[in-house]
Amino acid sequence: MDERRRRILIVDDDPSDLEVIAEALGREGYEIVKAQSGEAAIEIIGSEDFDLVVTDLKLPDLDGMEILRRAKEEIPYVEVIVLTGFGTVEGAVEAMQSGAFTFLQKPIDINILRQTARRAIEKRELELENLRLKEQIEHKYRFENIIGRSPQMQEIFRQIRRVAPTKANVLIVGETGTGKEIIAIAIHQNSPRRDKPFIAVNCAAIPKELLESELFGHEKGAFTGAIRQRTGYFELADGGTLLLDEIGEMSPEVQAKLLRAIETREFWRVGASKPIKVDVRIISSTNRDLEEAVREGKFREDLYYRLNVFTIKVPPLRERREDIPLLAQHFIEEICRQNNRPPIKISREAMDKLMSYNWPGNVRQLRNVLESVIITATSDTIKPEDLPEEIKGAAPTDEGDSNRIDVRVGMSMEDIEREAIRRTLMETGGNKTKAANILKIGLRTLYRKIKQYGLEDL
Repeated sequence: MDERRRRILIVDDDPSDLEVIAEALGREGYEIVKAQSGEAAIEIIGSEDFDLVVTDLKLPDLDGMEILRRAKEEIPYVEVIVLTGFGTVEGAVEAMQSGAFTFLQKPIDINILRQTARRAIEKRELELENLRLKEQIEHKYRFENIIGRSPQMQEIFRQIRRVAPTKANVLIVGETGTGKEIIAIAIHQNSPRRDKPFIAVNCAAIPKELLESELFGHEKGAFTGAIRQRTGYFELADGGTLLLDEIGEMSPEVQAKLLRAIETREFWRVGASKPIKVDVRIISSTNRDLEEAVREGKFREDLYYRLNVFTIKVPPLRERREDIPLLAQHFIEEICRQNNRPPIKISREAMDKLMSYNWPGNVRQLRNVLESVIITATSDTIKPEDLPEEIKGAAPTDEGDSNRIDVRVGMSMEDIEREAIRRTLMETGGNKTKAANILKIGLRTLYRKIKQYGLEDL
């Protein structure tokens, strides 16, 4: 949250009421601007930004509803509280239908006004933050920006294209650091829900006793320390997508409530007397074997089948080593740009070391290593001696030995051919004429197959 003071415009033709409201809210640390007429308020709204407008409904020159409408037109996501001494059901309904945060009747209870103003400003900040996150996601997490030319990743791309337009819940399985959240974001961004919220929750990072409240929210006074009502992640994600990361860490009690929320599309805040309806797509992810957890009685079987409508299995980096050069180049460019560094290269010997290492932390570890190397680099080329000891000392694997290819039972002839071409291109340093001679195929045929197998970057 930024540190600027929140600004409130107060509109009331009664000087006494105007001063009382201004003083009460000013003591809360807000910056207050006052207007004693509707015309003055309209002029101020047209030239200044506010987090909240508090306006009387009945003004001598303009209706408070007009101020409400103009504020909503001029100031993005501004909240408006309407006050009146002429409280009627019709007035309240019209105010709420026109987008008012709430409707309060005079004489005003100052404590209620303060609490309402705080909740209104919190709501605006949530909406603005979601807008900022949405813009970042749109820019940074485009589906096409997921890096991977290996057959395993190409299959994941096909799976994302198939499942994204549907309403199906998705379970993403993979080791820590394999990019499960980015895949979840890609699904959301390519779904009809792309303009709605994407909320990610790490179930393992929240204490078990607090997870229910975090997911579903709570009412004021629901338990010790619940000093105000809280909106849960389910409610925040309404209309959009909720990612439940590390779902396997969820307690049996919360599993039961999650199952009910998925089945009925409604949930109860902790301490609430009535349920809340929501439309949320659930994507869950885990690095655990949930089937084994079900057999051991640690995870509900019925919940597992609700979550596991469509499964995407993300391979560890050591099983798709051919993606390492692409990933490394992508990260090097990104890190140099973010740190205002001139472009830096990586030697073939250093790349061989990256290819030979097993990467227990997967893609996340690869990026972290490269960031550390680039920040401390003293030349424009990353060499083997710049790498951490455990990577410099990694024993060569078959993948690191470009004179061999790994042919496994069940591989298609296309996969074998692709692997042979890829390894030959690596061995020749990308020299296509030499590679074609080694493979004993025509140069034109080699170019066609390079395009067919997506090997243009080698």
